Amino acid sequence: MSVVLGKFNGFLKVKLWRISLIFLMLFSIACSDEPLKLKPSSVTLVDYQRAQSLLASNTNKLVHNALLAQYWQLDDTLIYQQSTVGGSQFVLSNPLTGAERTLFQWSELAVLLADFAEDEFDPDTASIDELVLAGLSLDFNFEAGRYHLNLDDFTLEQLIETVATDEFLSPDGTQAAFIDNYNLWVRDTATDELSQLTFDGEADYGYATNNAGWLREDGPVLLWSPSSDKIATFKHDSRNVGEMYLVSTQVGHPELDAWKYPLPGDEFIFQIERVIIHLEQQPRLVVLQMPADAHRSSTSDHVADNDGTFLDVQWRDDGSELAFVSTSRDHKMAHLQIADSDSGQVRSVFEESVETYFESGSQSSNWRVLFESNEFIWFSERDNWGHLYLYDLSSGTLKHQITSGFWNVTVLYEVDEEGRQLYFRGSVDGAVDPYYQTLYVSDFDSKALVNLTPEPLNHVINWSQSGLYFSDVYSTPSIPPQAALRNQAGERVLDLGEADISALIAQGWVAPIAFSVKARDQLSDLYGLMYKPSNFDDTLKYPVLNYLYPGPQSGSVGSRSFRSARADKQALAELGFIVVEVDAMGTPGRSKSFHDAYYGDMGDNGLPDQVAMIRQLGARYAWMDLDNIGIWGHSGGGFASTAGLLRYPEFYKVAVSGAGNHDNRNYEDDWGEKWQGLLVEYPETNPEDVSSSQSNPDKPIAKTNYDSQANQLLVDNLQGKLLLAHGLMDDNVHPSNTFLVVDALIKADKDFDMFVLPSATHGFGNRRFFMQRRWDYFVQHLKHVSPPSDFVFSDNIR
Repeated sequence: MSVVLGKFNGFLKVKLWRISLIFLMLFSIACSDEPLKLKPSSVTLVDYQRAQSLLASNTNKLVHNALLAQYWQLDDTLIYQQSTVGGSQFVLSNPLTGAERTLFQWSELAVLLADFAEDEFDPDTASIDELVLAGLSLDFNFEAGRYHLNLDDFTLEQLIETVATDEFLSPDGTQAAFIDNYNLWVRDTATDELSQLTFDGEADYGYATNNAGWLREDGPVLLWSPSSDKIATFKHDSRNVGEMYLVSTQVGHPELDAWKYPLPGDEFIFQIERVIIHLEQQPRLVVLQMPADAHRSSTSDHVADNDGTFLDVQWRDDGSELAFVSTSRDHKMAHLQIADSDSGQVRSVFEESVETYFESGSQSSNWRVLFESNEFIWFSERDNWGHLYLYDLSSGTLKHQITSGFWNVTVLYEVDEEGRQLYFRGSVDGAVDPYYQTLYVSDFDSKALVNLTPEPLNHVINWSQSGLYFSDVYSTPSIPPQAALRNQAGERVLDLGEADISALIAQGWVAPIAFSVKARDQLSDLYGLMYKPSNFDDTLKYPVLNYLYPGPQSGSVGSRSFRSARADKQALAELGFIVVEVDAMGTPGRSKSFHDAYYGDMGDNGLPDQVAMIRQLGARYAWMDLDNIGIWGHSGGGFASTAGLLRYPEFYKVAVSGAGNHDNRNYEDDWGEKWQGLLVEYPETNPEDVSSSQSNPDKPIAKTNYDSQANQLLVDNLQGKLLLAHGLMDDNVHPSNTFLVVDALIKADKDFDMFVLPSATHGFGNRRFFMQRRWDYFVQHLKHVSPPSDFVFSDNIR
């Protein structure tokens, strides 16, 4: 009895002590102005399952009545795919008559396509494209083939088993250009007869070669003349360019992949020797009478668009002349020239040089030559904003500035030379978010600027082939899209509906929260998005996750249009985080000075603005735990997230970095030389660095102007947890970029984590695998709890 009583007395004492403690805690809360801050104690399987439910594979199908794809026809009718409850439908819309009719349900066609699919057919991910309607006959591409659908009896026929993806079709559809054995050929699409156009192409010195180092395609790079009788292209000289290597992982001897890939500072880079090919009875090659150009364009780190279109090239309508812009190796000079297509003689028209880098537009080339009026339109940021200027074509002298103001022209769509009007997309002056885009029309004389899409949202424009109509889909990250067809005057001729997100909201979706903060200069406004858990509790403190893509060619947030899921940012928030992203200084879409913020210092990566953003938001919201901050990104974001952990070791505690270009001396030449400058090797006794090292003995003496951006030179700063990942078959950002950091970390005896993905290319392929590891890593090292061991992604997550 005494033993039992003793235990009871001890238990009673503990109970009384706990009651007293709870009473004191409650009393202190009552007397305090600050609410109690408690951290969630665990992350459960239910949390992971809720996070998974908010990934795009699950949320996209919950948005109904939204436009999924659009296909303008030659007669200005529009076929669009529209989401529906349980699937989607294809609708034919006529802006001239205002009539609409449903062509078919996707589920009906999917049943027929399943019989032709090469692999296991999944109607949720399958798609068709290149739709052409003629009466009750619809032709389209599916997987590798071309198909014919009879809409009358709904029967499907395969026309071509394998569509040649490495061919470039002429405007009239009668010829298809392709490369064979380094030379350019054409195929008659009616007879399949082949004709050889060039004859002296050889390895590393071939025609129309689509190799930018970071990208390789089999199809040609060229531009057909409007009448389909000439081709503008080039001979691609890579004979002395250095090579890059990848080795496969397999049983037995590995396969070596070797290809030409120039790097910053290389003596030899890709050169293009411009040519014009006349498709006469006997094809004739005209070599333009000019030196070879550096493999550069005024908008991209390649000379080809995604479909192989030769960038910065424009034909005269009759094919007699060819206008083009050459860009210097360092991107500081753009040179407009015009070639006689018959003789190959080239005349200089205009040059513009800048101190940092010249761009003819952030999303497309915005220059146009107006041959008939003997003028040209030029895009420039000379007044610190991207605007259009009108010049005399003969003399190259400025007539006047067409657009002006504290905003940018982003895409020049249509030029009505006869009516002397321009149709272009631009940022909205004075908008809530300056990244919102709208469509404008302006006279050449700049006196009349009209907003054709006045709704204060972000507008995505898709023009008909005639230019008489356009579709307009407008939304924001939190407002679902509406769609309409409009004419050139901006008048709504047909409503295409408003998306219904009620099912999405029922799933637990919450809209991202738009915010603005001040940049590092304490003057410039920055704009971003915040993601909070759907079960958010403002009495709790949440660790912070910072997603970033540093640019300089794009920003972190991306499109301001509605998305049911923006990657896995909301999903991560569901695990008990506040997720933030912001477009920092050094990214496009704003002023030239904003974009130039860290030119020549790529290691900056906009990180001072990311840190400033989080600190400002943390001062606003007590539920943000600034003692537990993580950062992540991929590619340029992989470079920047590791830099964040190394440059701000007291601020960021955890970083997850995928496929980072950690030292741009090991990334393709065009990238680094545009944003960091041409590689300069310093003398061993560089005065600035000697002075710096004397005041800071721990700082090594820089050997080149690229040392400041190299992550492997900063590994001594590592304090937090770092997870690196790279695919061994990444032919965009070579794996050596990450291995340089790994080697330095090992030599510095630093603790870190790494995933090597043996068969993965730059995008990692199996997205689920690394995404779950990233989730687990943040949960373990920021929330300091174990992730659920029994969570497995559903098969529909890819």
